[in-house]
Amino acid sequence: MFAHEDGGPEPDWVKTERDQFSDFRDLNKDGKMDQAEIRHWILPKDYDHAQAEARHLVYESDQNKDQMLTKEEVLENWNMFVGSQATNYGEDLTRNHDEF
Repeated sequence: MFAHEDGGPEPDWVKTERDQFSDFRDLNKDGKMDQAEIRHWILPKDYDHAQAEARHLVYESDQNKDQMLTKEEVLENWNMFVGSQATNYGEDLTRNHDEF
């Protein structure tokens, strides 16, 4: 949240958020978000959460940027995987897998 101080400049992030709202959130351009717009924002139909999380994990952990993770890359970035919903918050990492 931003509380505008008298005479102080508006931070860049406020303009960015305002642009995001008007360009992508307020779909019917009435200046506020209705239930349908909120639903579209939180649960967009064309967004695959699992795929996005998997891409994020690979991007952040793939140190040599070969689009493949080695056991060492996973172990060196264990905190990314333990904190991820994609690994059931680390629980899936304790099971035996044949990928390694």
